[in-house]
Amino acid sequence: MSTLTLTNFQITPINAPLGAVVTGLDASQPIKPEVILQLKQTLLEHQILIFKNQNLTDEQFLNFAFHFGSLFVPPDDIPVLASQPGVTPVIIPVSNVDGGYTGTGELTFHSDHKWTPYPSSGSLLYALEIPNEGGDTYWLNLNLAYETLDESIKRRIADLQLITYNPFLNKPNIPRSKYRLDNSIPLISPVFPHPLVRTHPESGKKILYLDYATEVEIVGLDPQEGSELIEQLRSHLHQPRFYYQHKWSVGDIVYWDNQATLHYRQAFDPNQRRVMKRISLAGSRPF
Repeated sequence: MSTLTLTNFQITPINAPLGAVVTGLDASQPIKPEVILQLKQTLLEHQILIFKNQNLTDEQFLNFAFHFGSLFVPPDDIPVLASQPGVTPVIIPVSNVDGGYTGTGELTFHSDHKWTPYPSSGSLLYALEIPNEGGDTYWLNLNLAYETLDESIKRRIADLQLITYNPFLNKPNIPRSKYRLDNSIPLISPVFPHPLVRTHPESGKKILYLDYATEVEIVGLDPQEGSELIEQLRSHLHQPRFYYQHKWSVGDIVYWDNQATLHYRQAFDPNQRRVMKRISLAGSRPF
């Protein structure tokens, strides 16, 4: 992999299906326009950017994130992580201490806000404290997952619409199906079908726009047929050749393209502290 040097910092693609590391950039300082543009282009090419050795206040973190887009704000009636009626924090504490969110358990491969009308375009996650082991995050390349499908499957799914049901409306401690099989159960929230094969709004690449475990439904298909198809696609998704495993260091900021990736978190020891902060950026209607 070649290293691109711009002034006093470097962008180095990693030997993985996605990802590039950015070193020598101080995100707390003003950033030149040509550098911002290069970072945006690199994200488009590599789906995730890993900024090393950062030390930012909340205001500096927010100012850095706003180089890449506006803040994601969900509709008032559609809950997301950390939202309360009418209010979603600007910076969300992803932490197992001090009132943070997501706990210590495994989080299956997913992308954020897919059940909303305009899912976020990307997120930045900033590591402040990390456990001694566990808690790694994996990112999965959804364009590569699509491109490696059989041509017959590509034709079959080309024009299908997928509903992703809001996991934050689940009743506590009640398991939810990975596919909505019983259409007689009344919906408790609006739903927003999006293409199962999404086109990236900037690169034009095709994306298999599907989480691994969130409850879904294919519009217009018999539930049994739809669930079998989704199970087949999810089996294809869950392959190491599509993902990168990130071992966190304090001071890392990872910025990922939420339109083109899934992410997964390992479980970790509940007696260990894992403290991070997340900012999500606004997106557009999937097409």
